[in-house]
Amino acid sequence: MTREDAVAPGAAGSTARATASDRELAHLVRDEAARIVASLTVTTGSLDVAEEATASAIEEALHDWRRRGVPPRPGGWLMQAARHNALDRMRRDKTYRAKLALLATRADEQTAQPEADERLSLLFGCCHPALAPEAQLALTLRAVLGVTTAQIARATLERDATVGQRISRAKRKMADAAIPLRIPEQSERVDRLDIVLTVLSVMYGSAHLAAGADAGTDRDLAEDALWLARVVADALPREAEAAGLRAMLLFHRAREAARAVDGELVLLGDQDRSRWDRALIAQGQAELARAAALRTPGRWQLHAAIAACHTDARTWQETDWPQMLVLYDMLLRYDRSPLVRLNRAVVLAEVAGAARALDEVDGLRGALERYHLWHAVRARLLRALGRDDEATGADERALELTANEAERRLLAARLARER
Repeated sequence: MTREDAVAPGAAGSTARATASDRELAHLVRDEAARIVASLTVTTGSLDVAEEATASAIEEALHDWRRRGVPPRPGGWLMQAARHNALDRMRRDKTYRAKLALLATRADEQTAQPEADERLSLLFGCCHPALAPEAQLALTLRAVLGVTTAQIARATLERDATVGQRISRAKRKMADAAIPLRIPEQSERVDRLDIVLTVLSVMYGSAHLAAGADAGTDRDLAEDALWLARVVADALPREAEAAGLRAMLLFHRAREAARAVDGELVLLGDQDRSRWDRALIAQGQAELARAAALRTPGRWQLHAAIAACHTDARTWQETDWPQMLVLYDMLLRYDRSPLVRLNRAVVLAEVAGAARALDEVDGLRGALERYHLWHAVRARLLRALGRDDEATGADERALELTANEAERRLLAARLARER
């Protein structure tokens, strides 16, 4: 049972009541389900039990609230139902029998808002360094957001069975290694927080340009990433990097309406900037200013500052490229990944010319030769240098390597123009 299921149409009850209760339940699942899962995981010692009990409670609420209406304290109702489900599960499993007394003695009137940071504790648990990066992402989507295995598979371009096995193994590893659900102490928080923020960034990126799809974004997944970024930034107000990550995602989200138009991909230099969401840009600027005021620089703040350079410019030509290059040079102190260096090369071309940038791009061949955007960037630089035949070959290779339909159409159109 997931947040999507909570808003599915049903036959029972009046349409108006079902619509109202489904809407209330959908909001509640997003705001409280992770807290309930975290609370029950701590009590039962099992993420599996907690997740199953919470999912069953959501399904019970879906049907009960359609018949009877939303109860006066819906969060408390959902928490109590989940706790009862956990009790039933443990009664069937002797290994959890010792936990029954502890769970049963919890106050019946406990609401689904026990502590403000329980969602964050669950998030840090799912992003524990003992888990592989792909497991961290899958487990966060499943346990914290209730995303189905099939949805995760679509977002990560993998088979359902592969994702299901990965989640099961991650849960077992959490149990076997007794991975705690807690916010790390300050001494270890920097590295652990960076893992969490990286997972949220990957989550947001996974909402874009899926194989076989057009240029549209998986809005739910993108909004989930933004929502979790806000949860982290609000819960850790002294962590500048959390604010930086949220600012970066806000800037990117603000450009979505201009980036994908009628299913077609529009490159940044060609976007209609009047379609950018100025309210989201203002939120991003405020969040970036809050991060800067903490005077603790880091890579996510630099990523956000680079994105801000784009949103500040009225046109592509008016972009402050020298400032952006300085920011990329600063970012290299924190992150020398091939993708960061490729993006820096795009900026370098605007400042120092295509020849200098092409040298940088060619130096990334070993790391990015199977990445379609490496070939697309290289094609653009080659074309700027008058090496049209090589540029065509690079674009053809980029077309071979991408599975997204919008990107394929864009590259095919570029090749048709040049022939």
